[in-house]
Amino acid sequence: MAARKPKVIVTRKLPGPVETRMRELFNTELNDTDEPLSRAQLADALSRADVLAPTITDKIDAALLEKAGPQLKLIANFGVGIDHVDVAAANARGITVTNTPGVLTEDTADLTMALIMAVARRIVEGAEVTQAGGFHGWTPTWMMGHRITGKRLGIIGMGRIGQAVARRAKAFGLQIHYHNRKPVSPRIAEELEATYWDSLDQMLARMDIVSVHSPHTPATYHLLSARRLKLLQPHAILINTARGEIIDETALAELLRDGAIAGAGLDVFEFEPKINPKLLGLPNAVLLPHLGSATIEGRIDMGEKVIINIRTWMDGHKPPDRVIPSMM
Repeated sequence: MAARKPKVIVTRKLPGPVETRMRELFNTELNDTDEPLSRAQLADALSRADVLAPTITDKIDAALLEKAGPQLKLIANFGVGIDHVDVAAANARGITVTNTPGVLTEDTADLTMALIMAVARRIVEGAEVTQAGGFHGWTPTWMMGHRITGKRLGIIGMGRIGQAVARRAKAFGLQIHYHNRKPVSPRIAEELEATYWDSLDQMLARMDIVSVHSPHTPATYHLLSARRLKLLQPHAILINTARGEIIDETALAELLRDGAIAGAGLDVFEFEPKINPKLLGLPNAVLLPHLGSATIEGRIDMGEKVIINIRTWMDGHKPPDRVIPSMM
């Protein structure tokens, strides 16, 4: 007799190839509407599933985990960020939590460079003017942006994505600086010709471009506070493709409005999908709808990681991408 397939409930619509493979391997319940599940629906899913496959839009806290049935043993997150799941509470109930690290590094780094170029060269502004029929011919002083070659890039968080951004930026002629909990290895520092700053304040005051690549933890909440944002130079550009909670958005909006910094490129927001209304309509802010991982290849790779984690758990082994509370 074939082994019983585990009941896997997927909370959002995933790429077709991923959903098809999950249906082949597991007793999978899909979300065809792609609407986020309500809290009541999440509680119902937790009560019925052997495996829950959530995304960043699902807030799974300790109170909700109290609704989990005794059969729930794995939360296989579709995504790298895991701050929406109370991992400690899950582990205390004997529920393993996994994520999908590594597969989004290149995609997020690509988008970071795109935002740097878009803000520095005023690409979105120019495209909007042209689409509206406002281009009436080249002039020597219209729509001038800034050259990025030779500028200093300060990276906050020098993990996989931070290093991938640094490699791209170095190819563009940027000078690499970074702030991290500890310096990277001498080999990587030499490869990137990167300067380490133990003091975030000191680095911020000296950079032309600052790019955020830290995880969201209690320690990084509003890491870029109003006080720290004021350290940025008037010509500086701020990029965030990590987590919106890391930046005090109201303070940032005020600096952008007053021209106290040159521009910002944001792919993430503190209360997304809601966006701080003070950020809307600013000509020096490029705002994107969380596109960091939005490539076909990246999303399929994420799904394959979810499947590997579930299959490894089914075989009685520890999934390769377990999230340990001390890691967060």
